[in-house]
Formats: sequence, C-alpha cells, structure tokens
Amino acid sequence: MYLQARDVNKVTADYMSSSEPDWGDNSATFEMIITIASPLHGEYQLANGFGPVDAARVLKYHRDSFISANDFEYLSKIGINGVRIPVGYWIASDPHPPKPFVPGSLQALDNAFLWAENNDMKIIIDLHAVPGSQNGQEHSASIDGVSQWATGRNDYGKSYIDLTLEVIEFLASRYSGRQGLYGIELLNEPMIHYVPIDTLKSYYRKGYEIMRRYSAETYVLISPLVGGDPGDLLDLGNEFFNSIIDLHYYNVFGDTFSNMTVQQNVDYVSVNRHQEITRLNQRGNGLLTFVGEWTNEWAVRGASQEDYQRFGQVQLQMYGQATAGWAYWNYIIDDPSNNHWDFKQSYETRYLLRPSSGWLH
Repeated sequence: MYLQARDVNKVTADYMSSSEPDWGDNSATFEMIITIASPLHGEYQLANGFGPVDAARVLKYHRDSFISANDFEYLSKIGINGVRIPVGYWIASDPHPPKPFVPGSLQALDNAFLWAENNDMKIIIDLHAVPGSQNGQEHSASIDGVSQWATGRNDYGKSYIDLTLEVIEFLASRYSGRQGLYGIELLNEPMIHYVPIDTLKSYYRKGYEIMRRYSAETYVLISPLVGGDPGDLLDLGNEFFNSIIDLHYYNVFGDTFSNMTVQQNVDYVSVNRHQEITRLNQRGNGLLTFVGEWTNEWAVRGASQEDYQRFGQVQLQMYGQATAGWAYWNYIIDDPSNNHWDFKQSYETRYLLRPSSGWLH
C-alpha cells in the first residue's frame, strides 16, 4: 500500500493500483520507510508498541504473575526486611495514565504494601521515571533517549519538575499513613549532563517540604547526579531531617571495570567504595547513607563460584556500613543468562552467601 495525502488533515493507505503511483509534484503520494532509530526497550516503548489493548493485557499478566505474596513471605523468612520498588510518574494518574501507558501500576503497588505489611516488611517507593526523563535512559521512560526533565514543559505549559512534585504529593498523601512505608525516593539517577546541581537541589527542597506536610517521620531519599560527586548534596543534611542519600554501585558499567581481575574488583570495593561510604557517613550533616542499588555481577569472564562468593562477601561487608542499609538490584529477573543480577537465584545457588551475622540491610 502507498500512503496518499488526501488533504491537509487526512492520509489514507488505499492506493490499490498494481503499478506504482506517479511521483509528480501534484500526486500527493509518498512512501514511508519505518526505521528503528532507538535501542530503548522501556515501558514507554513496550506500551507504545503493543498499543492500548495488548499492552494492558501483557502488563496485567506480568503484574499478576511476576511478583506475588509468596515472594514477600520468602524474603521475610530469609531475613530481608524491606524492598525498594521503582514506579513511574504515570502511577499518579492511574487508572487513566497518559498515553501510551496503561492502567494497573497503582494496584500493583497497593498489593505490595499489603504483602509487605503482612510480613512485617518495609517499602521504599522509588520514583524511577519522571516526565521528560531525568537521564535519557529507558528505565526513566525516555521516549527517544533524550532528557528534558530539568527544562521541559508539557503541552499546557506546566514544567516537568512541577508535574513531578505533583506525583510526590500523590504518593505521600496516599501512603504516608501506611505502616509499611519506610521512605519515598524523590528521584532516581538524574544525569549530570542533563540536570544542573542547583536545579536538582531546588527540586529536592520542594519535594522534602511536600513530604513533611504528610509525615514528619517518613524517610526522604535523594539520589546524587550520575557522574557527579555525592558529596555535592551533603549540605542538604543541614536542612533535612530523616533523610537518606542513595548510592548506586556497579562494577559492570564503564571502562574502569572492563579489564579488572577478580582481586582488583574485590580491592576496588574494599578500598574505593569503603572510603566513599566512610566519607559520606562522617560528613553527612545528618544524612544517612543507603546503597540502594548493587549487584553481584561484574565484567570478569570465566569467574568461578568461589570468585563470585568473594565478590559478594566484600560487597555485603562494605555496603553493610551504610547507615541505612542496602537494596540489591534486583530480586528476580526472567533472563537465565543474567542470573547474577537475580538475588534469589544467586542466593539459592550459593553464588551469594548470607553472612554468618545475618543480612545487614
């Protein structure tokens, strides 16, 4: 089929001739070539690609089957006392989220609170994706790999930052009274190339004020700029009460780790990461530290089970020194080729050993 521009408001795909149409200036006919311009595979792309009907079906099945009450019971039994749950900004509009997103995320979070509370566990709500995307990554629901959160506005002229603050208000108002709430993370992984530090601090101050209108005790989590110095946020400790700086540590990404040996990875955690956590603990001005993302995977090829055990042990030792604990990224995944990202599988296959003193989390 060829597309025909019938008039300024109408394009049809009903050119039925067996021969190609005329390409003269007056034919108003053109050929459309669809190319994949972005490698992103986030929820935006999934929902947009499936369309509203199939996306709703696919995501409902996923939410109903991937995590259940049994998982919270399992975690509680092995000594894990909390979970960090990433959410997208469209949760505040459920059951009528902005297109292309589909309903269901709010019910999934409500379920998690019920299951956590039934097992005496706590939840950190992590605002992982915000309007305009704070880092241009697929996990922040970037449309095309671009980040516009710090400067962008919607079609009605409202800034993306103000829209994000409305999401924080929604989450705080809905969950602050829940026994299972430990804290709300105002933003996940803003990127230094897109978000100025002064803009970030201003947003955190406004988000903190909103949180305190609903609860004086709920923890407020703040994420440093990816590529920046976490110490840039320490002055907020003089202003914030019951607040936590969230650190993400991976020995997978970037050239720094690409050629490291097993011992070099272990040493990097025991020296570099230990030094940073210690510095932030000592100079935090009241801010607690939390290693909110880490995993027992690396760039080492052909590593043995014992190598993974050593790497996991040193990470648990160092990250256990964070004053608010840690969270593993992530609990389970559905890709058996990446099993070391899977906490449950790593634990059950003894690639990640529980310390004799118990989890420090």
